[in-house]
Amino acid sequence: MSNPNITHESAALHVSGEALYIDDIPVHEGLLTGYVVSSPHAYARIKSLDLADARKVPGVFAILSAKDIPGRNEMGPVIKDEPCLAENEVICIGQAVVLIAAETLEQCREAERKIRIEYEPLDPVLSIEDAIAKNSFLGKPAAIERGKVTESLKSAPHTFRGELRTGAQEHWYLETQSCLCVPGEGKEMFVCSSTQHPSETQTAVAEVLGIGKHDVVVEVRRMGGGFGGKETQGNHYACWAALLCNAAKRPVKICLDRDKDMIITGKRHRFLSKYEAAFDGDGRLLAVNIDLFSDGGCATDLSHAIMERAMLHADNAYFVPNFRVVGKVCKTNLPSNTAFRGFGGPQGMAVIETIVDRVARELHKDPLEVRKLNFYGTDSRNTTHYEQTIEHNLLPPIHDRLVTSSDYWSRRKEVNLFNAQNEFYKKGLALTPVKFGISFTTTFLNQAGALVHVYKDGTILVNQGGTEMGQGQFTKMLHVAAREFGVTPDRVKVNATNTSKVPNTSASAASATADLNGMAVKNAVATIKARIVDALANHFSMQDTGSPSQPANIVFENNEIFDREHPNRRIAFATAMDLMHRSQVSLSATGYYRTPGIGWDKAAGKGKPFFYYAYGMAVTEVLVDALTGDHKILRADILHDVGDSLAPGIDLGQIEGGFVQGCGWVTTEDVRWDAKGNLLSHSPDTYKIPTVCDIPADFRVATIDIPNGAETIGRSKAVGEPPLMLSLSLWLAIKDAVSAVGNHAAEPEFSLPATNEVVLLAMEKLRHGQSKSAPKSEKIKS
Repeated sequence: MSNPNITHESAALHVSGEALYIDDIPVHEGLLTGYVVSSPHAYARIKSLDLADARKVPGVFAILSAKDIPGRNEMGPVIKDEPCLAENEVICIGQAVVLIAAETLEQCREAERKIRIEYEPLDPVLSIEDAIAKNSFLGKPAAIERGKVTESLKSAPHTFRGELRTGAQEHWYLETQSCLCVPGEGKEMFVCSSTQHPSETQTAVAEVLGIGKHDVVVEVRRMGGGFGGKETQGNHYACWAALLCNAAKRPVKICLDRDKDMIITGKRHRFLSKYEAAFDGDGRLLAVNIDLFSDGGCATDLSHAIMERAMLHADNAYFVPNFRVVGKVCKTNLPSNTAFRGFGGPQGMAVIETIVDRVARELHKDPLEVRKLNFYGTDSRNTTHYEQTIEHNLLPPIHDRLVTSSDYWSRRKEVNLFNAQNEFYKKGLALTPVKFGISFTTTFLNQAGALVHVYKDGTILVNQGGTEMGQGQFTKMLHVAAREFGVTPDRVKVNATNTSKVPNTSASAASATADLNGMAVKNAVATIKARIVDALANHFSMQDTGSPSQPANIVFENNEIFDREHPNRRIAFATAMDLMHRSQVSLSATGYYRTPGIGWDKAAGKGKPFFYYAYGMAVTEVLVDALTGDHKILRADILHDVGDSLAPGIDLGQIEGGFVQGCGWVTTEDVRWDAKGNLLSHSPDTYKIPTVCDIPADFRVATIDIPNGAETIGRSKAVGEPPLMLSLSLWLAIKDAVSAVGNHAAEPEFSLPATNEVVLLAMEKLRHGQSKSAPKSEKIKS
């Protein structure tokens, strides 16, 4: 394991306030404010648009509509089905219609008041159910199937069916969507964007301006959070700022306020999931059939890839011999939904965890018994429904260690005793696992590049394709380079991510950023070291009349380079670099990496989409107020798999942060729209992310530090997304407390998020015997 005391490379800058974000970048006095005029209707025709009076407002330098776009009026990371600016119709509230650039925000707003737009409202689609009824879908359904699902459902001794609704989630990055564009000479455009995907932002800007990518440079020093919300949707603001900058020939900056950011941007996809399950008397799953319906919003964005990952993770940690999952993406008149930490995995896992939990209740068993019985194992029980063999399975050791360290069984007895003795407070306890696949399921995206420079003074500058959004990517890359060169970290700097340094990069997403870019950096360093080794071996041999130094014996360590066979032959790293320069040895190299041995046939629903799996488990205990529905997390025990960590402290922070963010999704973060498609929860007073009062009172987080069985950088494992899904233990712990109201005799009506309202209604129905629970003997009819 790496040094556990590694700190974030920008920690001091963050604390002092010196760390620069888009809104902090100094620009000369010619800077203009960019402003977006957006649709007030979910679906409407644009009958007329008059900008004449608005263009007369003092201080306004540019007002643009769709007809003013010099390039292509279309965006979309995969399918170009989203206009940059609405032209003939608007398809969601918040869709951009007109752009304004002026000297001040007040002038922008004055110009907005003088714009005349006549709309003809149309009938929008605003729910998954409405989309299904109207056959409104984005693309075709996808399916993955193994075994004989229909036959198993008919013949099994126990079956049930049900529905689960999982809600949307706002990203709530601290830095809202922002972009600064500065014009260069000719067609050149310099774009400082808060984006997780600089190369895609470069493409989008080039296309709307009608210029080549070589004229567009996108740079990202850091983001104030992303969580997937800036993987594709940062492109919009870059395109809008670039169009205004191009028209006004002056720098333009767009920084949204919180309300507008929440209204315009897409969320985590809400899902309606319908399921059927078959199981035996011990609780072993025999067959599962799942239909997933997601709300894609008004355009495709990444909805198909998100649905695909939901389908690939609908098994979570459980082997099911007969498994079918079908995914359909609904088209609605809401802002296009997008990537969010977990990327469909949470929605898929929530369904199978509901099924396992319900099996346990049907059989009057503790859910942990049923989970352990169904875990992936070895031989015939180690292949997923998409035919990937699970290697290096860590579910058994994590389970055994966590059950012991959390004292699960003793606490279960205490919870049951407490519930028997208390009417108005109920406790709940749940353990849930996570098995999360690491790689982009769009296989060609699993590649990365790097450019490393070593200077004559022995300092090192690393350029790579990953972006820093607070997750410690730059810190990990810094320490990879330092370790490979055998120098102290103070000699290394990771440069801002820049498309003119490393081209054609993949998004910082899928939890694979450190995996991919770390190997690219390592490969670049290896190229430079090979040149240095040959030159120094010759230099050492010429300086010493003894036996010649062999390149294989040259070692980089502790800011020195030496010959292990002749320890007296050594040179300081900085001195060696000056010598290399005078000896005409190149100290700059590119590095490249692509993930080996993976492949995924989307059409067939089979293959090996993931390079490896990351594992984790959590035990959460809650106290629920049966009169208000409020809950308190009494204790959470997490054991998570990080491989041989590149930065243990940072990984620990990712585990804690991911879990807490997931806790918000499963409890308080309730995204609501009204009957016209207006977002009701678009500010801190109407949308509740977790606060310090919502984290576990007793929070115990540990890592299982077994080196990755796959050949990753330093044998580490990805840790960005998997911990979020550990929060399902909180959701099911609350459900366990709710179920206790009815003495666990019936299945509660439960959805996600488990708001106070959901909890109270579920308890009330249990008290009055209104909960819908299928009898154990029910057979599912074809």
